[in-house]
Amino acid sequence: MPEWTIKDIPSQLGRSAVVTGTGGIGFEDALALARARCEIIIAGRSLEKGASAIARIRTAFPDAKVRFEELDLASLRSVKDFGARMRAQRSSLDMLINNAAVMAPPMRKVTSDGFELQLGTNYLSHFALTAELLALLRNGKESRVINVSSLAARSGVIDFDDLQAEREYRPMPVYSQSKLACLMFAFELQRRSEASGWRIKSLAAHPGIARTELIPNGAGPRSLQGFARSLLWFLFQPPAQGALPMLFAATSPLAEAGGYYGPDRLGETRGAPAAARVPKQAKDAAASARLWEVSEKLTGVRFS
Repeated sequence: MPEWTIKDIPSQLGRSAVVTGTGGIGFEDALALARARCEIIIAGRSLEKGASAIARIRTAFPDAKVRFEELDLASLRSVKDFGARMRAQRSSLDMLINNAAVMAPPMRKVTSDGFELQLGTNYLSHFALTAELLALLRNGKESRVINVSSLAARSGVIDFDDLQAEREYRPMPVYSQSKLACLMFAFELQRRSEASGWRIKSLAAHPGIARTELIPNGAGPRSLQGFARSLLWFLFQPPAQGALPMLFAATSPLAEAGGYYGPDRLGETRGAPAAARVPKQAKDAAASARLWEVSEKLTGVRFS
C-alpha cells in the first residue's frame, strides 16, 4: 500500500471537529483539516496562542471555517463550561481530537482540582471533555474520537494505589502512566460505544518522536529530554509528519474502530501512518474498566 499522506485525507466538507491544543501536533491537525474544508474549533488555554493559530490557518486557507474557544485542561470547571457552550451553540459534532498535553515537569504540580498535573491534563480532563461532548458526538455523522497516546505508554503502569503520584513523583513514569491511560480510555470507549449503541468510533494514535514544544514546555530545555531534543535534532520528525497518524485515525476510511496508529519506521519513531503496537498492559480490559470507574468518580462526569 502506498504511504498515506495529507493528500489522502478525504473531503471533510460538512464535517466539524474539536481539536485541543493550539500548537505542535494540534495545530497541524487543525491546519490539515482546514485544508480538507472541515469546520474546526481549536480549544486551548491561551487566547494569544489561539489567535495566532487561527491567523496562520486563515493565511494558508482564507476560506477556512475555524475559530478558537478557551479551554483550560487543568480545570474541570473550564471543561464543564466549554461543554455547556458547545451544547448551546450546536446540535452535533463529528470529530474530537484529544491532543493537548504536558510532559514531565521536573517538580510535581497539580491542577486546580488537585490532580497531578500530567494525569489531570493529559487524561482526566480529556475523559471529562469527551463525556461533556458525548451528546453532540452521538448526533454527528460517523463520529470519531481520537485520543493521542505516546511511545511512552509502552513503559506505563496504572498505579491505582498512588494514581496522583502523591507518595512518589518521577516525571517520566508519571507521564507514561498518563499516556497509557489515554490509550486504555480509547479502547474502553470503543467497547462501551458498541455495547450502548452510541455509534461513535473511538481510536488512538501517537506521533512517534516529533519536534514540538512539549519537551521545552514541560521537562525544560536543560533536562535530559531537552538536551536530547537539541543534540539529536535529526531524530525528531517535523510536527506535520508527526500529525499524520492522528489525521489518518480521524479521517481515513481505512482506520478501524478501536484501532491504534503510529509511524511505520524505526520502532514507530517516524514515517507514514500504520497500525501501532499495543502495549500488553493496554489490552487489560478489567483494568481499563476499573480506570473508567475511577475516572468517573474523580471527575464527577457520567457517560449517558
